[in-house]
Amino acid sequence: MNNLNNPIWMMSSAFDKLALPALIDKAKTVGAQGIDLCVFRKDGTRQDHTATHLPYDNFSLDDAKKLIEQFNEAELQLSLGAFENMIGGDPEQRLKNQNHLLKLIRIAHLLGGDANNVKVGTFVGYNHELGSTENGFQKNLDEYKKVFDPIIRYAESLGVTVLYENCPMEGWRSASYTSTFNNLSAVLAARKLMYALIPSTAHGEIYDPSHDIWQNTDPVEVIENSDINRIHRIHVKTTRNLKTKGRVEWGGMYPMQKVEESLAKKATVSQPANDWDRHHYEAMLPGFGGTDHMDWRAFVDKLREKGFKGPFEIENEAKNSKDTGNLGATLQGYRAAILFLSPMLWNLGADGYNYKKEKALSTSEVKQDIPIKTIDAL
Repeated sequence: MNNLNNPIWMMSSAFDKLALPALIDKAKTVGAQGIDLCVFRKDGTRQDHTATHLPYDNFSLDDAKKLIEQFNEAELQLSLGAFENMIGGDPEQRLKNQNHLLKLIRIAHLLGGDANNVKVGTFVGYNHELGSTENGFQKNLDEYKKVFDPIIRYAESLGVTVLYENCPMEGWRSASYTSTFNNLSAVLAARKLMYALIPSTAHGEIYDPSHDIWQNTDPVEVIENSDINRIHRIHVKTTRNLKTKGRVEWGGMYPMQKVEESLAKKATVSQPANDWDRHHYEAMLPGFGGTDHMDWRAFVDKLREKGFKGPFEIENEAKNSKDTGNLGATLQGYRAAILFLSPMLWNLGADGYNYKKEKALSTSEVKQDIPIKTIDAL
């Protein structure tokens, strides 16, 4: 069993009020081996995730070297990410999102890119103007190829891998819209089609099993049918499916729909409490506050069988942890998830299950500065 040594990282989205030194301290406190740094646009339109833990506009080669030294001193690894709509939504914001992703690819390059396992996470998003027409899904695939083909070529030229997360972003638009499919990469079929459209190895995925659980899809089967070489990160987050009145009324195939309030009251029909409350589930962390609806042992066993050796990143969106707004409860959620995972990911030693430290980030991979590129120049 000497091959059990997947690192467990902390995603920084839950700590939008903390500066980087405090964030590093919290990662050490909970026992994580790395941080996936969220670097959202400061002028972005997202309300749910706003953490920005790097100065992305004027990030220099010296900044890269200092950051590597800072993380090596803390014995932590790192990655970057900003999760926005890249192919749809307001055209002005879309362009800003694309250019921001290019900034993060440049920063990842300065940090050593793939050689230091520094990758860049993103969403693809969805273009509903195209999607509402006949063959709308294919049109979104075509738009994806048009936007991402030059982006992935640029990343590949810099030795950087771009990773898509599979969240449908079911609350990204108002509950008055019928569909909750707001991110192209949300289903395995789409991701396989995306790789067929752009065969480069410079893109892959951060797979989050929680999004498939509420869609009644078994993550073990998703991994079985995935190209494991495309999966570079696993998000540690899970779901408890709720047996609500709304689940009976609206079924499990479609989201709850928004109707006139007085009519809903007269008919005693359940309505969404907010834009995210449409699919009858509760976000959780494994091992913290109750039983979820996922077989983590089978999931990890399947990943190991397929040869996955990458990080497991804890994304804390749990109702009883991060959503409490209580820093203590947030940190408890991370600690509990790490303890829950450690017997599955680490070897048993004299003092229990512990991670065996691997190589530090290399400053020799940081060779030269490059200017910021914009999408129109690719």
